[in-house]
Amino acid sequence: MEGPSSRLPATRDGALLLAGRRVSGGDGECERDMKTHFRVCRFIIETGVKLGMRSVPVATACVLYHRFFERVSIHAYEPYLVAMSCVYLAGKVEEQHIRTRDIINVSHRYFNSGSAPLECDKEFWDLRDSVVQCELLILRQLNFHVSFEHPHKYLLHYLLSVKSLVNRHAWSRTPVAETSWALLRDCYHGAMCIRHTPQHIAIATLHLALNSYGVELPVGEKEWWQVLCADVTKADIDAVISDLLQLYDMEAKCI
Repeated sequence: MEGPSSRLPATRDGALLLAGRRVSGGDGECERDMKTHFRVCRFIIETGVKLGMRSVPVATACVLYHRFFERVSIHAYEPYLVAMSCVYLAGKVEEQHIRTRDIINVSHRYFNSGSAPLECDKEFWDLRDSVVQCELLILRQLNFHVSFEHPHKYLLHYLLSVKSLVNRHAWSRTPVAETSWALLRDCYHGAMCIRHTPQHIAIATLHLALNSYGVELPVGEKEWWQVLCADVTKADIDAVISDLLQLYDMEAKCI
C-alpha cells in the first residue's frame, strides 16, 4: 500500500516538481486517488493541530484542498505541497497567520519523526518558494473565492438546542457533543465536506451521535431535525451519513 513519502515534497528552482504523474483512469486508480486525498487531509488536520490552529482554519485548509483538486487532476500537482500551501493560505483567510517556516518544519517532522528542524539552506528556501507559488496557484484556480461557510456554528447551535430537550443526567452520561465534533472533523477527510451544505452536515453528525448512544428526544409533530433545519430531509441526513461511513471504510484501507 502506498503511503506518504519519507521526505517533504521535492522542488526544483522554487517550482513545483511534477514527478511524471500519469493521467487518471479506471476504478482502481480512482480508489488510489481517494486514498491519497484521505491521507493528505489527515496530514492537514494533524499538521494543523501541531501548529496550534483552531478548528475552523483547519477546516478551511481542507476545503481549499478539496476545491483545488475539484478543478485540477491530482496527477498534475504534488498533493502534499498543495496541502502545505492550503494550511498557509487558510491561516491568512481565518486570521490565524502561520509562518511558512513553522509549516515546513512541522511537515518535515511529520514525515521524519524525531528529526531536527531543517537548516535554512537552498532546499529549505526552494521549498518555501514553492509553498508561496502554490498559494498563488490555488488562489487563481479558485478565482480568489477562499472564504467558506462551515458547519461548526450550526452544530454548536443544534447541540445547545438538543441539550435543552434531553434530561440533564442522560446528557451528562453520554458524550454526544464530543462525538458530534469528532464526526464533523472526520467529514473533512473527503470531498463530502464540499458536496453537502453545512447545515445538513451538522444535523447528520448530531443525528448519528444521538443514535449511537441511544439518546431519545421528545416526540412532536415534527422530527427534531426538521425543527432545527427546515430544508433538511431524512434522505439528506442518510446521504451525509453514508458518505461519512465510506470515509471510515477508506480509513481502514489506508492503515
